[in-house]
Order: sequence, then C-alpha cells, then structure tokens
Amino acid sequence: MVRPWLSCLLLPALVVSVAANLAPTFLANMSSVNLPEDLPVGAEVFWLIAQDQENDPLTYEISGSYAYFFSVTPNTGEVKLASLLDYETLYWFSIYISVSDGHNNPVQKQMQVIVEDRNDNVPIFQNTDFSTRISETLPVGSLIFSVLATDRDTGSGGAVVYSIVKVIPSTDSSKYLFGILPNGSIILNGSLSYNNKSAFYQLELKACDSGDNYNSIAVQCSSPVFVSISVIDQPDLDPQFVREFYSASVAEDAPQGTSVLKVEAMDGDRGINDPVIYSISNSTRPGWFDIGPDGVIRVNGSLDREQLLEEDEEVQVQVTATEMHPNIYGQEAKVSIWVTLRVTDVNDHKPEFYNCSLATCTFTPQEAQVNFTGYVDEHASTRIPIDDLTMVVYDPDKGSNGTFLLSLGGPNVEAFSVSPERAAGSVDVQVLVRAPSLVDYETQTVMLVQVVATDSVSRSSSVALVTIHLRDINDHRPTFPHNLYTLSVFEHSAVGYVVTNSIRASDPDTGEVGRITYSLLPGNGADIFAVDPDSGTVTVRNSELLDREKQAVYYLTLLATDGGNLSSSTVLQIVVLDINDNKPVVSGSYNIFVQEEEGNVSVTIQAHDDDQPGTNHSLLHFSLLSSPYSHNFSVDPDKGILRNLGPLDREAINNTLGGRIVLTVRVSDCGEPALWTDVNVTVTVEDINDNLPIFNQSSYSFSVRERDPGVLVGVVEAWDADQTEANNRISFSLSGGGANNFLLRGLVLGSGWAEGHLWLPLDVSLDYETQDFFNLTVSAESPDPQGRDATAKVLVNVEDVNDVPPTLDSTSLRGIRVAENGSQHGIVAEVVAQDRDTMSQLEVQLVNVICTKAGVDVGSLCHGWFSVLANGSVFISQSEVIDYETCDLVTLVVRAYDLTTDPRFQAYSDNGSLPITIEDVNDNAPYFLPENKTFVIIPELVIPNQQVASVQARDSDSGNNGAILFSILQVDFIAKDGTVIPFQGFFRVSTSLEASVFIGNIELVTNLDSTLQGTYQVTVKAQDRPSEGPAQEAKITLNLFTVDQSYRVRLKFSMSKEEVGANMEEIKAALVQATRTTVYIVNIQDTESMARARGRSYLDAYFVFSNGSALTLDQLSVTIRNDKDSLTELLRLGLVRLGSQESQESELPDTLRNTVIGLGVALLLVIVIMTTVLVCTQKSYHRKLRAMKASKEARKTAVGVMPPVSAIPGTNVYNTERANPVLNLHTKDLGFESQSSSSDLDHISLNSLDDNSVDLENSRQEIKKEPPHSLMGPDPEPLNRVLSGVKAGTRGQQKEELAFTNTGLNTTDL
Repeated sequence: MVRPWLSCLLLPALVVSVAANLAPTFLANMSSVNLPEDLPVGAEVFWLIAQDQENDPLTYEISGSYAYFFSVTPNTGEVKLASLLDYETLYWFSIYISVSDGHNNPVQKQMQVIVEDRNDNVPIFQNTDFSTRISETLPVGSLIFSVLATDRDTGSGGAVVYSIVKVIPSTDSSKYLFGILPNGSIILNGSLSYNNKSAFYQLELKACDSGDNYNSIAVQCSSPVFVSISVIDQPDLDPQFVREFYSASVAEDAPQGTSVLKVEAMDGDRGINDPVIYSISNSTRPGWFDIGPDGVIRVNGSLDREQLLEEDEEVQVQVTATEMHPNIYGQEAKVSIWVTLRVTDVNDHKPEFYNCSLATCTFTPQEAQVNFTGYVDEHASTRIPIDDLTMVVYDPDKGSNGTFLLSLGGPNVEAFSVSPERAAGSVDVQVLVRAPSLVDYETQTVMLVQVVATDSVSRSSSVALVTIHLRDINDHRPTFPHNLYTLSVFEHSAVGYVVTNSIRASDPDTGEVGRITYSLLPGNGADIFAVDPDSGTVTVRNSELLDREKQAVYYLTLLATDGGNLSSSTVLQIVVLDINDNKPVVSGSYNIFVQEEEGNVSVTIQAHDDDQPGTNHSLLHFSLLSSPYSHNFSVDPDKGILRNLGPLDREAINNTLGGRIVLTVRVSDCGEPALWTDVNVTVTVEDINDNLPIFNQSSYSFSVRERDPGVLVGVVEAWDADQTEANNRISFSLSGGGANNFLLRGLVLGSGWAEGHLWLPLDVSLDYETQDFFNLTVSAESPDPQGRDATAKVLVNVEDVNDVPPTLDSTSLRGIRVAENGSQHGIVAEVVAQDRDTMSQLEVQLVNVICTKAGVDVGSLCHGWFSVLANGSVFISQSEVIDYETCDLVTLVVRAYDLTTDPRFQAYSDNGSLPITIEDVNDNAPYFLPENKTFVIIPELVIPNQQVASVQARDSDSGNNGAILFSILQVDFIAKDGTVIPFQGFFRVSTSLEASVFIGNIELVTNLDSTLQGTYQVTVKAQDRPSEGPAQEAKITLNLFTVDQSYRVRLKFSMSKEEVGANMEEIKAALVQATRTTVYIVNIQDTESMARARGRSYLDAYFVFSNGSALTLDQLSVTIRNDKDSLTELLRLGLVRLGSQESQESELPDTLRNTVIGLGVALLLVIVIMTTVLVCTQKSYHRKLRAMKASKEARKTAVGVMPPVSAIPGTNVYNTERANPVLNLHTKDLGFESQSSSSDLDHISLNSLDDNSVDLENSRQEIKKEPPHSLMGPDPEPLNRVLSGVKAGTRGQQKEELAFTNTGLNTTDL
C-alpha cells in the first residue's frame, strides 16, 4: 500500500497546518448510500460525518431536488427519513450534502441514494377476460389459455409463480385435469368429455411471488382470479336408448298395424342432439313386426304363439337407432338394443291324440293317431295298465285354454277306466283294468274301448279307439308214456349219431305255454350224449369218450318242460357195442437230406398195431399215398422200405416248400373196417446256385405327382429259380439321370421272388416346372460268383399339381401419393398378381390397413379410405375424409389368393405392402410451442451475432406447407418507468429445423446500451411457405430482461486465476446453491501487485433470477452468509472478499491521485520550510529542555496513577482523534489506557456506511507484530528509553510491543 510513504510526504503539510484553517472534508465513503424502500418515516437512515483539522464545530445540510426525502440534524449530522421511499417509482437519485465549519465556504458533495427493493407489491393479473372455449377432443398437452401476472418487485420478490388453487367442479378426475406452466400457460393434462365429465370448468388461479430471502419477508400473493372454460361438444358418441330394457305383450290374433311398443333413443352428444332414425336390424321372427320413424313397433304379419313354444313365447327384435349425420370420424353413429315381445295365447286348438311317449313326443302331424293297440293278461288285477299303449293327449293352448277332460266309451267300457281324467297342455294317457272278472281269455280274446278328450272351455273333443288283446295263462304240465327206455349204440359213433328219436312227451296247453322243451339232467354220460330241446331226439355228443373198453352201459334222465316252466322226466338205458377201434402205431420221425442231382434215398418205416396179434386187426400193410412228388419214390408194401426212382432237381420243387418233399406212407391193418396210420417222410433236397434273376417286365412306366415327398412311385419284380436264400437272394440298384432323387428298396416276396419299391425320399419332392420325366435303369443280381445281373428300363412321368403359391408383382406395389381433403377420386393403383401354375385362378385380397402418422400407429382412423377389388384395382372410397394431419401414410397389406390351389399347399402369396403417402394441403397454421424459459440479456456480456433468445414452432402440414420461416415484426424497449422506446435493427432471427421442430434463434445485431434498464419486447412471426395458395402465420411476443452494470459483483480469491479457472465448476455450483440464480461469469483476472494484500485474483459475475432481476452486492453478501454450507465451500475454494467493481477499481486511481496531490503540496511547502528552518532550529533547543523536564516528571509519577491532564508536554491528545501528533502513535501505544479503545480500526467513521464492501479476509487475519530492535544498534534515544521503561514497569501485561523513533525529537546530545 502507498499510505505510509504518502503520510511521510504530507508530514510537512501537517506541520504547517497550525498556521492556516482548512475546510472540513467528508469521508471518502460518503459518496453513496443504500436504503431499503420499506423504512418508516422518522427512521434513522445514516450519519453525515466530516473531518476538520481544527476540530471546529461543524454544521451539516442536505440539498437538491430530492432533499425532501430526508431531514438532517445540523450539528450532529444524523439523517432521518422524512418521506417514504418507493423502489418501483424511483430506485435511485442524487442529493447534495454539505458541511461548514463557520470559517470556510461550505463543502458540498454529491451522494447517490440507491433504493433497495423490498417485497412490497403483490402480483397483479393483466388480463380482464378470463374465459375460453375448447373442443372436448383437444389432445392432452394442448395449450388452453395463457394468463400473465406482473410483480413490480425485483429479485425473488418479483419472480411470479402461478398455481391452480381449485377446479370447479371439484372431483377426483378434475383435480389434476389442468396444469399451469411457470410462464402462465394453462395446459390440458387429461381427456375431456362433454357428456361424461363436465361441460364447464372454472379454474381458481393465484399468482404469488417467491418472497424476499434476504429480508425474511413472506410471500405475497395476488387476489384469486377465475378462468371459465366451456367445453364444446363434438359428435363422437353413439346415440343411447332412454331405457336399458324394452318388453311388451301382444295377442296372437292381433291384426296387422297394431301398435305394440314405442322405443326412444337420443343423441349421446347432448350438446348436438342429432335426430335419430329407427330400423329393425335383426329378429328371431323376421316379418312379424316393423318399426316406424316415431319408434313405434307395430304388427306386420300374422302371429302364432304356438310357434314360439321353444322360444318361451317371445320374439326378440333388434332395434337400431342411427343418427342422421356421421360422427367426427366420418362413420355412422348408431346403437342397437334387443326388444322382447311376448305373444299371448288365444284358445284356437282342441286336444289331439299322439302315438308317442311324452318325454320324446314332438307333436308332429306324423305322430297324430286315433287307433291304438294294447295287451293285458286275463284276470289282471285292478288298475293294472294296458301294456304297449303309448298314448299322449296334447292341447297347444295355454292355461285354461289348454285344459281338457278324459273319459271312456265303447263296447267294453265297464271293464276298464282311464287315467288321468283331467289335464292341461299335454299328458300321458293310461287305460287301466277296472273289473278283472270281465277280462277273460276264454270268453273273448280281444276287447274294444274309446278314449274321449274334451276341451274344458270350448267343449270341442277328439276320440281315439283302443284295441286290447288278452293274453292266456299256463295251467298244465307235460307227461312221458313210459318211465324207462332201453337203447344201444356202437362205440365211437359219430357226433350227432341218432340214438333214438321216438321218445315224446305231451301237454294239453296251447300256444306258447304248451310248447315242450327237452333236456338231460346232469350225471354219468351227460357229456357224451345230447338231446334236441324241441324234438327230444337223443344223439352222440362226444365220439371220443364213447368207448366200450372204458364203459359199456350209461343211464340218463330225460326232462320235459313246458312254456309255463312245468316239467316231468323219464330214464334212458344206453348199451355200447364193440368195434375195431385200434389203429397201427408208427415209431420215430423221418427227415432225410440229399443233394440235388446226385443224392439217393433209402429208409425203412417202423410200425406196430395194438389189436390182438394174428388177426386181421393187427396185420400191417404199407403204401405210398399220392402227392405232387410221390411218383419219384416207391415203398415195399410188406417191409416198408422207401427209395427214390431217379435223380432229384431242387428247382422242380415248389419254392414255397423250401426244397422239402413230404411223402405220406400209410400203414393199415386188415380189420373191418380197416384202420390205418399215416406217417410223413420229409426228404430235403439241398440247393445249388445254377440260375440267374429274371424281371417280370423288360420296361416299366410310372407316374408321380409333383410336390409329394415320401410317396411310392412304382414297383419292379424279379425272381430267381434257385430255392435257397443263399442262392436266390436278389438285390436291386438304380442308375440314370436324376436317380439320386429316388430310393429303391428291395422287398423279399418269397423264396426267389423280390420286389424293388421305387420311393421318393421324405425330404425330396419333384417339381413339374423343373423336370417333367426321368429315364432310369434298374438292375437285379443274386450272389453269383461270376457277378452276372439282369436289367430293365424305368420311365417316371411327373404329373403337374397346382402347388406354387401366387406372387405379387413388386413393381405394382410401389408407393403412390394421394392428396388429402377430397382432392382425388376413383382408381389410384393396380396390384398385379402372378402364378406359375397352368390352371391358376387368382384374386387380390385386402388383409390389413395400417394407419401411421409420423411413424406412429394411429389405429383404425384411415380404415375405409381405400378399397381393393378382386382384380387388384385400388380406388378411393372416402375421398373427403382423407386427412394428412390424422394419418400421413396408409399402408394397404394385400395378398394374392389362388382359388384352384391344391389343398395341401399354400394358396396365398406373401403379404405385400402398398404404401399410400397422403400429400398435405396447407390447411393448418403454424403454432408456437410453450416454453418455460426466461431470457436475460447482460449488455456487458453479449456481443453482436450472439444468440439471446429462441422460439419453437410447429406446423401440422408437411413439406413446404409445414416449413416455417421466422421473422421479427417489432422490437420495443420497456423502461422501468414504463416508457416504451421502439427499436429497429437491433435483433435478427434465423430459422433452423431439429427433430420436426422449427427453431427461431434470435441474435443480437449490434451492441446494446449497458445503461438502459428495462425489458426488450420482441414480436416474432412464424409463417409457413406453401407451394401454392396463401400462407398462414402465428405471432408471439418475447420479454428479454436486461441487467445493467450496477449488478456486477467482484469476488476476490486467494489463488491465482488459473487455479480459480480450474475450480470454476465447483465455485459456480456453490454460488448457485446459495443464491438460486443463474451465474454469469464476466472475467477472471489476477490482482495488481499493489492490491494483493486482499487477494491474488478476482472474478466478476452477475447473479440473475429467472424473471430478469439480479442480486446486488449486499443481497449476495447476505445470501452467502445465510447458507453456511455454501460459505464453507467457497472459503475452501479461496474466496476472501466480496465487493463491487466500482469501489475496488477506484482504490488504485484514488491512491495515485492522492500521491500526485501530496507531491504537489510537498513542493509548495519546501519553500516555506526552507524560510522557516532557522526559526525551527532556534526553537528545537527549547523543546529538548522541556522534554528532559517531562522525562523527570514521568519518573516521579507513581505506577498506575494517571495525571488529570496531559502528562507529556508538547503532546496534543484528543479524545476523538486518539492520536499523538508528536510521536505519531495511538494513545494506547503510550500507555494512556484511560483514553484508548479496544479496537485497532480507524474510528473516524461512526456509521456502517464507511465502506460498502464485505472483507472476509480480515476476520481471519491477525495484526502483525514488529520485531524487536537489535541490541547491537546505536544507543537508544533517552526519551524513547524513558517511555520504554514506563511501559515495561507500569504495563507489563501489555501483549504488543510497539516502538517508533522520532528523529526530530532527539535528546541524545543532552
């Protein structure tokens, strides 16, 4: 700092000041004052303080055009508020302060009074008409209404926050139906419904500021305003019937035109109430009823209740109500309801008889009958019903109309009764036995009665005749003529051999009960003999068991039973006669193996007979029975020796025999009758390989359908004359072009016979379109050592099948373009289908319609716009409803269908897509997108070509119709006092496109005046650029708030600018957290070397709120001090001081200016000093003598006792100044404790307005102590030694040791 050496230069001026009276001067900080606007009248605001070297009484005064705000006490300088301040009216002004000492002219100085804003204004809504009308189909997120509330306060007190207090009607669905953005835009958060929710809403809005965080002033809110929102009904609902259910009754004989019921429907859109047309769209009985325009249902034909018995006597009629005009989607708005019409009964039928059971009776004319038949046993008990009588009486009328009476008549009415006697609707009828004695088979076998059914109301009747057949009962048993019969039979008689057929039993009963059945009772011989149950003939049942050698006589009991289960019996004695029943027995088995061509056979048959030896029954004779190969052999008749007659050939033997020849040799006895035993002799002729395979055909021709994998194509057959598998096993092989498409599988049919099955593999199918025939060669070979084989030709013809699915021509699916809003009609495209098959019949089908808007599926909105005919023609169905804004791309998913395709194959082509691009017509105006942004301009920071604001807009049209160009229509500057200044050429706007949103970037063209305080209002126009037709446009006005240099704040750091720059993100984060503002950094610079005592670098910045107001230095200081966490973080990052740029930048110029002035005064005083030096030299001697006396006096003064007057001659101690002009020390440095203060600061100022800054570094620094003087220096000056001794002796507890050597007052020479 320059102050020490500056004081030395000015010392001569101070010495000379005793000779002239100088004018008082105001303190340096008496240049500006900050006052809050909410100070009350009479409050102390500040003090006027001036310095006067002579300490003359001072008189203070305030003047100027704004002096009426204050009153000043002239002799003290206390200033009080005389008139209320208002930041919004006058936020700063100047006054002139003056001071006079009575000797010089008054000293005047201009003081800037800065009025600080306080949150003393409530937000005020600017609009007066708060009502709007919106469509109930408005999309969610749409802008409904915009409100604007302004608050004249600045800072957080002027930041307006909007809120919706209440929504009327207040329901759960409406609570969050609307939302309000920070800029006052009201948006739709949910869907509307004129009919289901509400047709009118009232929003209670409130605008509040953000309060004053720096002075703890509460939030201020506006009076509530109400926004009325009327919902406009749209035809989006179907009509509704007034009642949920309709039913009525009508008699079945009602004439045509009779009114039955009236239905009523009304438009579901109550705000539109479109007329309704009625029609019958469906009915369970078509033609019975119709409906008129008035909704009345009338009888249209003859009615018959009996036709509705299975339908609960009801007719269901579907009534459809259709609005006269289509809905918003261009479709019919209609609703249907089923109406129940009950047809009531009229007595128009009489009871009828039907031959059926009630459970299964359908009452058809085929079942109607008047003649019935039944059966009953004679003398049956009372109320026994007649059997086999299925009689039903039916009257289709209802209630009493269907009630009838039943009665009996006829010749035999006394013997029977009827049940029931009364019934309704339908009933099973029974005829019961009434008098059992009259029911007598011997008297009559058939009886007749009549059943009469009479309607209980109309007395009309029907009659049915019942024929009753009587059944006889059994009362006799059968009898035999004799009790014992003797019979005989040869042993081993054949089964069925008749032992006797002359034994009979008799029964006088007739009919079924008189029929006799014969049987044998169980016992000995019952399993050998049998009896015919009808004729009584006894026969042999088991010939093998009938053996005289085992049993010679059998006794059997024969039983006769009639149809009534009555029986009697007789005894049969059967004697068994002997026969020749033993035949010869052959010993062993005979199997002979011999090789063909060379081998011989010779074998003897061994046999014996168990009959009595020496008789013809036991004498044996051998013979060879005839067989296919018996002529090749002979047998000796007496000895039984078998031999072959010549060489044997294996191939001459049937191959099914496997080379085995079976010869039968019969061995017989000579009894009567002769018995024999046949024995088989098997001669196996072994085979040798002496034959080749042979095909049954020299060539084969087969046919196979294409696309049939795994099917049998054909069969080839070959045989080998050899008889053994080892010699006649045949294997097949296939060759020729395309042979790899086939499989040839061999199958052995028998010995020497084999088939070759020609198959298509499961994974191979032929294609007629690729190859329609194959020429193949099949080979057959057997295990011939010489490798010989046989071959045959095979021709395979491929039959065409309609197997290829149709295809769509891709060129016909190229996208087309159709303009919206009825611009085109008729056929717009042709979809072409193709098929490679010869007998194809194609049609084009529409599979699906995909509606998209900007790549997003929008459902079925475009269904019905286009149609596709079977020939592939695509035409416009609903040209007028085509809307680009609803759907910009219609994709028709089509396919081709072959009507004649084989059912096994795909008849449809792959789906193809025909994109139809809907071309836009310029029918939508651009619209701006709501943005929650506040634009702030700091003129000091912005430069030409820099972006200062932006807007976003969209146009629902496409292409040039939706291309937006922004332009600036008007720019006005609204000053803080409300003055409107038009500006032109200061801003320009550029247009860009990003993600289908047009962005208008507003840039600065030239530098702005940084002294202007207010808001720039920029009106921007968005206009589309259609290729034809008029353009459409929209406008929006932006507020660009300005922040002038008075809000620029300087922050000093203990680090270099490089370190501050490295920590910039953390510093900004801490500042944002503390202030809740946007921080704009102006620059970062190192501090000049002369000012580094309070920091190495500084950072200039602005702190701006979202509403355009900014923080002042005092507000920033309070905010940072209130946020302890942010303050700690900023201190950690090196922050040491806050101050304004003006106050800090003025330090160095003021110092330099004072230096120059001091040097000028010093030069002026040099001349005066030189003229007075002689006088001063003479007087110095006298001062030294007085100093010695003061030294002696000081030694005599007791410790701790202070003299009532100044103890040191030559000093000038003033209570307020606290300075010793001789020693240039503070009073406490001299030990004058009673006149000292505990503060080390300059006490010239008595007010907090001394320095408009906050020094954070001083709170952490300590006063540096000067080091003690070296003991090796010159001897101390006497007065200095005396004073040092007083301090050491009397103020030993003093912590600081300060000394100053005044070379002008030296007593060393004394």
